[in-house]
Amino acid sequence: MRLRLLRRRLTISAPRVAIRSALPWPFRWVALAVVFGFCAAVALWAFEFGKSIAGLDSVSRDELLQLRAEVTRLRDEGNEQQTVSHTADSLLVAERATKESLMAQVRQLEADNRTLREDLGFFEKLIPAAANEGLTIRGLQAEVLGGMQLRWQVLVIQASRNPLDFNGRLELVLAGTQDGKSWTQTQPSQGQALQLKQYRRVEGVLNLPPNAVVKTVTARVMEGATVRATQTMVLD
Repeated sequence: MRLRLLRRRLTISAPRVAIRSALPWPFRWVALAVVFGFCAAVALWAFEFGKSIAGLDSVSRDELLQLRAEVTRLRDEGNEQQTVSHTADSLLVAERATKESLMAQVRQLEADNRTLREDLGFFEKLIPAAANEGLTIRGLQAEVLGGMQLRWQVLVIQASRNPLDFNGRLELVLAGTQDGKSWTQTQPSQGQALQLKQYRRVEGVLNLPPNAVVKTVTARVMEGATVRATQTMVLD
């Protein structure tokens, strides 16, 4: 009988045996949670220990606040420097505009200076050579412009004191050659009206005929058919 039972246990025909834990399942979940918590605690400890080794814990809250304050200060300084840069650009533009204005004023003063010098020479010519000189022509000037035009200027003076008003005309007589022949022309043909009390400066530009070469220019002040004053200038 015992042999039969032993053979049954040792052969395939032996009955199945089920091994079951005697620990209930709630205790299993509790044990599993304890294991997970322990692992998390170990991981947290390892993380904190790594931070301490790396020196990350040296940055305290006060230092973080100081860093934030430093960043704010640097940002304010950057904004201030940008404002200063914009102001400097504006001042540079204003300085350039002022410089250009001053240069324009200098050029205007130089032009005024040249004009004053010309006027000084003009008024120097007003000084009479004699008290009873009467009506005279002074300062006859003429130049040919590009062989096509003649620019001229005449100063007429009554040198006497308290002279009467003069009403007459001014004529310019041009003499030279044209196409190799002698040439003379009066401009304007009927003369130019001239009125003055003490002095009068007259100027203008005349168009020359083709191939005309002006050698002399004569200014004549006419009163009716009488020549009151004359002056001739030779052109080179």
